[in-house]
Amino acid sequence: MSADFSLQANVINLFSNTITPATIRVVGGRIRQIEPLGATAPDPALPYALPGFVDAHVHVESSLLVPSEFARLAVRHGTVATVSDPHEIGNVLGVAGVKYMLANAAQVPFKFCFGAPSCVPATPFETAGAEITAADIEDLFRDHPEIGYLAEMMNWPGVLSRDAGVMEKIALAQRYNRPVDGHAPGLRGDDARRYAEACISTDHECFMADEAVDKLAAGMKILIREGSAARNFEALIDLLPEHYEHMMFCSDDKHPDTLLLGHIDQLVQRAVARGQDVLKVLRVACRNPVEHYNLPVGLLREGDPADFIVVDDLVDFKVRQTYLDGVLVAENGNTLIAPAPVEVVNNFTPHHVQPADFEVRIDHSTQPNNSATVRLIECFDGQLITARHDEPALVENELVVPDLSRDMLKLTVVNRYHAAPPAVAFIRGFGLKGGALASSVGHDSHNITAVGCDDASLARAVQLVMEARGGLAVVSPDGTELVLPLPVAGLMSDQPGPDVAAAYSAVDAAAKALGSPLQAPFMTLSFMALLVIPSLKLSDKGLFDGEAFRFVENVVLGG
Repeated sequence: MSADFSLQANVINLFSNTITPATIRVVGGRIRQIEPLGATAPDPALPYALPGFVDAHVHVESSLLVPSEFARLAVRHGTVATVSDPHEIGNVLGVAGVKYMLANAAQVPFKFCFGAPSCVPATPFETAGAEITAADIEDLFRDHPEIGYLAEMMNWPGVLSRDAGVMEKIALAQRYNRPVDGHAPGLRGDDARRYAEACISTDHECFMADEAVDKLAAGMKILIREGSAARNFEALIDLLPEHYEHMMFCSDDKHPDTLLLGHIDQLVQRAVARGQDVLKVLRVACRNPVEHYNLPVGLLREGDPADFIVVDDLVDFKVRQTYLDGVLVAENGNTLIAPAPVEVVNNFTPHHVQPADFEVRIDHSTQPNNSATVRLIECFDGQLITARHDEPALVENELVVPDLSRDMLKLTVVNRYHAAPPAVAFIRGFGLKGGALASSVGHDSHNITAVGCDDASLARAVQLVMEARGGLAVVSPDGTELVLPLPVAGLMSDQPGPDVAAAYSAVDAAAKALGSPLQAPFMTLSFMALLVIPSLKLSDKGLFDGEAFRFVENVVLGG
């Protein structure tokens, strides 16, 4: 129950672009009155009241937390709402997974806006656990008003070709008056224009300013993304002064250790520290997503729901209090939202793997000199894109093996839904000097993705994830093993957020102790099976060219 109360603060109005000392009166969970105190300049003795922050695109599942636990951490940092794509659990459990997220989220006062996943499975080139059809999307729109948009349309080739199935889903969103989120990394010029003309309204995948400018010119809203893996803030933030009316902030994927430390508040702080106008920055962080997605979130006006935050200043944006519908849900860095019960649901079929399953044997008919060339994936810190290289392989006893001296490790994707031979390729960028990492968080179908320095370590790390029916695993050369179980769909923990953050920090530290220079090795690993991001990725069915949108015929070429 909300309480009736009043507080004095320097009130930020993102419509008049003013900051005025005033008394805010809250009655019945809504703002009854904002009464100026008489002064026209901010009072240095008062804190600042402003609309709460909104993450304009996030996969809650990537926090490894169920929605209720995500909310308990996010409100600490002044986040009052998210635009959340349940695409990840949708790939595992279908519509039942989406409804699971709705049910869990409904137990807390946080304002989640979930989307209807548009691409489940993401592509026909991988094995997913479920399918969400156009008819399913219509059912979600019709029966669940809290489903607020059509989630990211990753099938950009289908959009450009005006594929009938893709266009049917977009038409459903239009019929039910829901915006359509985009996902079109690298599209420029005429392609960007044609993509936007299909009524796709946003894009969060821009990693270059020129790309974002093309999409802005096409009429799209651009989200500045800064998550645990993809970090595009520096590339895009200088567009804000000119385009602030058409931009938003998002995290996309946020691991629990970084969510424990901050959220959208960090992007606001960084933008202001660069000299950006604070009112423009706050429009991007607070007002724009509420208006674009028609969120039931107050914007600190008389008559609005009392969703707002109180901060010490407009420099550090340290959050004193977070209110939702007039309820104090966080104060001085502590959440006041009670834990909610967590139901465990899953779709996982464990099976045994062994080192020989990951061997890559040369073909004497094409490699007569016992030499070979491999198609090598190169990953980059802070990016989802990869590069492709063809390089001489290290061959021992007719097997292509990892070459640690050149950071050429083995990458594998193992089907989690039924027993099948692993897909194996080679990758550079993880920097491991021994052992292996494995994870059941593998976008988008969430098969088991693993990287390692030898077949025995790979097999053991994959087996640990199998035995846990989902999780993150580290196997060290000395035999040390560490597992973070993720029993909810193989994606999320059923434990409290701070405990999950601590457990994640432990596996992250163990991965870095193996030599990885990546800021978030497990997050980067989770995207190595994301086929819709160029250029070279690996699915459970084989090596895939994300630019040509087809399988690569051979991992190993003749010498």
